[in-house]
Amino acid sequence: MNPSNASARQAWAVEQLDVQSEDRVLELGCGHGVAVTLICERLDGGTVVGIDRSPKMTAAAIRRNTEHVESGRAKILTTSLQDADLGHATFNKVLAVHYPPLQRGDAARELAKLRHHIDDGGSLFVIALPLASDNVPAVADGIVTLLTTNGFSAEPARIAEVVGAPIVCVVASPEPGPGGRPGST
Repeated sequence: MNPSNASARQAWAVEQLDVQSEDRVLELGCGHGVAVTLICERLDGGTVVGIDRSPKMTAAAIRRNTEHVESGRAKILTTSLQDADLGHATFNKVLAVHYPPLQRGDAARELAKLRHHIDDGGSLFVIALPLASDNVPAVADGIVTLLTTNGFSAEPARIAEVVGAPIVCVVASPEPGPGGRPGST
């Protein structure tokens, strides 16, 4: 699929990942699979796992990505993050575009689970779509606070305007030691 056919916001989000050919990516809330497609187009040996709670969305994601699923490059799961059986899989990049558990409320359980599945040196990319430009600082600060109070270190927010609307990306990594990546010192 040509990126021009994909959502401009999804394309911007995937650009933030700087996908390398061998990456192992987890996408939270994959929807109908646009980002999965864009990620798979950059992989050569790597994989992407997309999860979404909606059977309708995952069915659409599988249809959109049939070739990638059949090749083993992509796997789509109908589940919540908390219920996802990821086994011992680890990922060097996790993408969460407008993912509700990381946008509002208490995300401690989700972030604790993610710490178990992000490689040492791996990153979580949280993408938010503020409703208005004047909300951008509060949205970015809220994500950084959520992540840092749950055992992650966060980089300064990346902010852009895509198709006339603001978009925010916060990149974070699990902190080593207590509250951070389990088993780290």
